[in-house]
Amino acid sequence: MFDLVDKLQSKALETPVRRETITSVLFHQTSQCTDLVDEAFRFEGINVPTMLNNSDDNIRKHVRDAIVEIVIIELNLSHDVTRDMERISPLLPNNASVIVIGSEDAISTIRNLKSMGFYYVFWPITKQELIDFVRNVNSNRQRNSGLGKDRTAKKIGVWGTKGGVGASLLTAELALDLAKTQKSATLVVDHDFRGGNLDIFFGLKKFEKKSVSRASIAANIDATFAASLSKKLDEMLFVMALESNDLNELELKDYLRMLTMQLEGQYNFILEDLSRGSNSKQDLKHIAEQYDTLVLLIEPTVSSVREAKRVLKNLELSNSTARCLFVLNYTITESAASVTLADIKSYLGREPDVIFPNEPKLSKAILESKHIYSQKSAMSQSLHKLTALLLGQVDKQPKSSFFHKWVKRAK
Repeated sequence: MFDLVDKLQSKALETPVRRETITSVLFHQTSQCTDLVDEAFRFEGINVPTMLNNSDDNIRKHVRDAIVEIVIIELNLSHDVTRDMERISPLLPNNASVIVIGSEDAISTIRNLKSMGFYYVFWPITKQELIDFVRNVNSNRQRNSGLGKDRTAKKIGVWGTKGGVGASLLTAELALDLAKTQKSATLVVDHDFRGGNLDIFFGLKKFEKKSVSRASIAANIDATFAASLSKKLDEMLFVMALESNDLNELELKDYLRMLTMQLEGQYNFILEDLSRGSNSKQDLKHIAEQYDTLVLLIEPTVSSVREAKRVLKNLELSNSTARCLFVLNYTITESAASVTLADIKSYLGREPDVIFPNEPKLSKAILESKHIYSQKSAMSQSLHKLTALLLGQVDKQPKSSFFHKWVKRAK
């Protein structure tokens, strides 16, 4: 006997409703936003985003552990959307499209976020407007166009004003802090083509630089080839160190810049170790034109402070837009310093942004692979403060700390 009911039921089971698949996450601040996003996605048959409270820790953990195509960040409670996104940006993978929802109605906000590679949606918004916007962003992803496709790493140079001032150590510790503490994808670029101690500061054994020949620089350079010349230290940390028997240092430096240019879209930060032995006027010109931040490392000696003044003057003459952070490293005891903190301020016209106090047992700790970023000391506090400045975070260091007492005494 022909059973019409059975046939209808079977046919219905054979043609399930196809859901639109967009992998996304919402970092929210208000229930109004979560309700609107949830209802909009469900009504249109799109996979509902993972909903998490908007906090740096949640962003840091989730977007690195999960494959996310679109990240939606609600900043309706923000007092400064641009500044908050500058802080959040290093926590986000460059391959995710980012939509910021905010109630800040200013053309400058749209322009600032666009320059960072983020979309901006003004709140309040209707469910249909949101879905149309999300679909447009997803369409841009499929066509490899729109905002986000050109989001690149922040380029930071650590410039040592003289040999032995600690540029390589600071580069390594900054990279470790960014990669392991902040979960920001970081590439360290070594500009010492003859030797250097980055491997010691990272605690690497049997580390060898990648050897390149004159024939290799004629090969087609793409992101895959450039990545093959870097060494993976951690899921978030990579090092590129080259050497050559038939290329001079200027040729190697130009080649290194070509390689890092190919990798700018894969990292949040590119840190370049510019120890004093390999610095040149060409480096300063490149910094002025290409870098986001220069960390100028000095020690309390006349020669170091004079070199810092020279670097500043060169950057000024080049109309550099790079932000310059002064770091004073007490490689010697305060009593042995030939210039005081007041002398430095008078000569350079500004105080150091960060001060690293002298640590007599530092060399022993380095050889034992005890990293500054993971310790609880005055030096680690200084390092975290510098990292926070690079991330655009507000310094929350307690005023009663040993570090502040030491700085007050040094003044």
